[in-house]
Amino acid sequence: MATSDSDVADGTYDLSRSPVFTASDMEKLKNKDRERKDGVPLQTNWTFWVDKSIPGASAAQYQANLKKIYSVSTVQEFWAVLNHIPGVETLPPRCSYHLMREDIRPMWEDDQNKKGGTWRLRVSKKDTPRVWQELLLAAIGEQLSEGVNEGDAICGVSVTLRDKDDIVQVWNLRANLAENSHVLPRIHKLVPEIEFDTVYYKPHQTHAAYQGGR
Repeated sequence: MATSDSDVADGTYDLSRSPVFTASDMEKLKNKDRERKDGVPLQTNWTFWVDKSIPGASAAQYQANLKKIYSVSTVQEFWAVLNHIPGVETLPPRCSYHLMREDIRPMWEDDQNKKGGTWRLRVSKKDTPRVWQELLLAAIGEQLSEGVNEGDAICGVSVTLRDKDDIVQVWNLRANLAENSHVLPRIHKLVPEIEFDTVYYKPHQTHAAYQGGR
C-alpha cells in the first residue's frame, strides 16, 4: 500500500502522474520550496498522501493507488502544501487524504501500524473541510498526542470522501491503549459546534480485509 522507491526517492511524488493533481500544482510546490530557507520547525516530519480506494481491493491493489504527495518539516511547508493541493471538498468519492507522521504509511499493515487502530467519525459533507483542517492543525501541533495514554502515540489523520457523509480518522500506534484515552474529547473540543453521526474506535487487525497477519 505504498509507492515504489523510485516514486519517492526525492521526498515527493510527481503530482502530474496522479489524476487528482496537475503539473502546475507540483511546480507551485517546488517554487515555494525554493523560496523557503527558514521556518518554524515541527516536532516531527509529517507526510501528505492521497489514494483512491477500490471496494474489495487487496493490499497490493491499495498500495498501487496510494501516492505520496510531500513531506513537510516546518509550519511554512505545511501551509504551502495545504494551499497548493486541491481542497478536500473537490476530491471525488472514495478518495482520501492522509497526513502521517514521519515515514509511516496510511496502511493497516505498515510495520508501525500493525498494533494500532483508528478513531473513526462520520461527518456531514458541509462540515468536512472545517473538521479536516482542524485535525491537521491539531496533529502537527501535537494537541491530539496529548490525549493518548502513556506508551501510545498519534501517528496520522485521514479523511475519506463518500457519496453521502464523509469519514475522518485519527490513527494511533497501540490499540490496546486506546480505551479511556482523551482523544475524542479533544476532537470535540476542536469543533464543539459540529455533531458527528457515528463515532467509534476500530483496531486495524479487526478489519476483515486486514492482510498483515496477527
